[in-house]
Amino acid sequence: MATPARRTSKTKKRSRRNHQKLSTPAVHWDPQINEYVLSHHISPSGLYHGHQVIKPKY
Repeated sequence: MATPARRTSKTKKRSRRNHQKLSTPAVHWDPQINEYVLSHHISPSGLYHGHQVIKPKY
C-alpha cells in the first residue's frame, strides 16, 4: 500500500479542494411573466426571448 513521503500541507490540500463547490444557477428576471427563470431555458408559458416557441398545455 502506498504511503505519502511527506505530509500534505493545509495550503496544498485547501488549494486542491478549492474547486469542489456549488455554483449558483444563472437566472434572470422575465418581465412578461414576472418571475425569475433559468437562462437559456423556455419559460413555463412557452416564451423564449419574447417569442412564443411552444404552445402552453393549459
